[in-house]
Amino acid sequence: QVQLVESGGGLVQAGGSLRLSCVASGEISSFSINRWAWYSQAPGKQRELVATITSGGATNYVDSVQGRFTISRDNAENAVYLQMNNLKPEDTAVYACGVRGRYKPDLYEYNYWGQGTQVTVSS
Repeated sequence: QVQLVESGGGLVQAGGSLRLSCVASGEISSFSINRWAWYSQAPGKQRELVATITSGGATNYVDSVQGRFTISRDNAENAVYLQMNNLKPEDTAVYACGVRGRYKPDLYEYNYWGQGTQVTVSS
C-alpha cells in the first residue's frame, strides 16, 4: 500500500497564501503514479476535486480556484504540492491529497488518499 501524509494547513486571513504538501511512502517504489490530486471537503458539503496533475505534467483545476491555486509535483521526492494564493473564506475546508496508479505489470489502478489538513480562511 501507499501512505499519504499532508502538511501545511493552517489559519490565514483572506487574501493570504498557504502551500500544502503531500508526501507518499510505503510501496511507492513499485507503484507507477498516473495522477496526483487535491480534494477539499467543507463541513456539510461533498468532497470536491480541486486540482489534478498527471504523470506527464498536465494540470486541471476546478473553476473556483483557477488562477489562484497551482498544483505541482516532485517525482524524486514522491510529493505533490498545492500553492494557494488569494485565499477566500469559502476556501475553508479539509484538503486531502490523492494518488492513482498501478503496480506494474498489473493494469488495475489503485487510489489512495491521505487524512487531510485543515485550511481555515478568516474574513
